[in-house]
Amino acid sequence: MTDSVQSRLIISSATAADSLPDDLLGEWEAGADFELRQVVVPASSHGLRLDRALAGIVPEFSRSYLQQLIEAAAVQLNGATVTKVSAKVKAGDELRIELKPTPQSQAFKPEAMALEIVFEDAHLLVINKPAGLVVHPAPGNWSGTLLNGLLARDSQAGLLPRAGIVHRLDKDTSGLMVVARRRPVMDLLVGMIARRAVSREYLALAHGAWVGPASRQVDSPIGRDPRNRLRMAVVDLDKNAGKTASTGIFLLHGQAQHCLVRCKLETGRTHQIRVHMASIGHPLVSDEVYGGRPAGGLKRQALHACRLAFTHPVTHEALAFEAPLPADLVAALDSLGLIYNQTQ
Repeated sequence: MTDSVQSRLIISSATAADSLPDDLLGEWEAGADFELRQVVVPASSHGLRLDRALAGIVPEFSRSYLQQLIEAAAVQLNGATVTKVSAKVKAGDELRIELKPTPQSQAFKPEAMALEIVFEDAHLLVINKPAGLVVHPAPGNWSGTLLNGLLARDSQAGLLPRAGIVHRLDKDTSGLMVVARRRPVMDLLVGMIARRAVSREYLALAHGAWVGPASRQVDSPIGRDPRNRLRMAVVDLDKNAGKTASTGIFLLHGQAQHCLVRCKLETGRTHQIRVHMASIGHPLVSDEVYGGRPAGGLKRQALHACRLAFTHPVTHEALAFEAPLPADLVAALDSLGLIYNQTQ
């Protein structure tokens, strides 16, 4: 056999969903056509991983996209579906590839949505994000994200990494975010956040009666939980990978079973407030990942980004924004007998 790739191109009129596993049905538009390639692995690709071999055989497509096809069961090796990108191929193996859009490949597309804009100028936006809105496309949420909404709202957003998003809020955390509209401004904002020149404060409703001084500083490193890699934890940096993390916590109102606190981020680690509050015995209400339980009718973690303050990176104007509590948190506080005064 020579090194030339033997390939046959077939344009199939079959419905794309017909060949997908049941758990992926619905990801593809019914009736969508796809391009089918059948190729023979050349000697030059003998012994390579499947994804690397495909990248050489169909170089017009990115390796990332080809990996997505493999994982979506769209590639067959010698007549058998293979879903591991690390599978090895041999010269003479026959490959069948269904070239069709993957959820990931369609993630960065404009989707019109209503966004609450708190502030806007030619350089940046401040947004009040509702609970339930995912910030950035990721497994399980390849569409309907804030990024998709930003791309639809501003044609210039497509020229920026992550559509100008410089920091994130968890899906179920509500509140204020700043988004850049120009690349130089994005770089400046990223630097300001790294230098702690952007003040970010949150309101958190937590379990347990508050004991001791009304204010507390938690300086505990955070990293992947060594017992559960799907969550974060306070870690010992001598034993586990992680980063330093600091949160100022201030009691606003408390009673026998719950407390309302304001948290000020000094650093910006993944799930920082949720992890630090749980580490001091006050997991957030409804935050089941970190030991919280439902209370007050709240169906999502009780965390709200209430205040954002920074110096405008271009005009140098001092900016400060407050986002009122959303209705579900107001109802939860009323149910639990807690009071929030926005001037606190």
